[in-house]
Amino acid sequence: MNASSKRELLDTALAAFYGVVTKAFNQQVRRNLARYPLDFMFLLNDAESAALSSQFVTLKNSCGQHRKYLPLAFTEHGAIRAAAILCSPRATEVSVPVVRTFIELRNLVTGNKELASKMKRLERKVDSHDQAITGLIDSMHRSPIATALDSAGQSNR
Repeated sequence: MNASSKRELLDTALAAFYGVVTKAFNQQVRRNLARYPLDFMFLLNDAESAALSSQFVTLKNSCGQHRKYLPLAFTEHGAIRAAAILCSPRATEVSVPVVRTFIELRNLVTGNKELASKMKRLERKVDSHDQAITGLIDSMHRSPIATALDSAGQSNR
C-alpha cells in the first residue's frame, strides 16, 4: 500500500492532535502493533519519505529536528485506534465520542434490519393480494356469464 492510495495522517500530525510528542506516540504504537493491521497503519518507504521531505522547503537546523526513522502513516481507522492506546487527556476526550458514534451506528443498523424485515412482510402481503386479484379477474373471465357475453359479442360481428 502506498501513501497516496487513501487519506492518511502522518504520525507527527496524529501525535500533535492527541497532545503527545511523536517519539512517545510511536513508542506506544510499536508496543501495540497487534492492534494495527495493514489497513490501519503502515510504514512509509524511502521514496515516499523522501518525496514528503522534499515538500518541506526549510528544515529546522536545531538538534533533534530531523527524523531518524521512516514515518508511520495512519488511515482513519488507525487514527481512531490510536486514541485507545494513548493516555493523554485529548486522546481520552476524543475516544468517548467515537465509542458513542459506533454505538449509534450499530443501533441504526439494527433499526434498518427491523425496517427491512417489515418491508419484506409487506411485500409478501402485497404479492398475495396481487395474486388474489389476478385470480378474481381470471375467474371472472372464465365465468359462464363472461363466456356467454364474449360469445354473443363475437356472433354479432
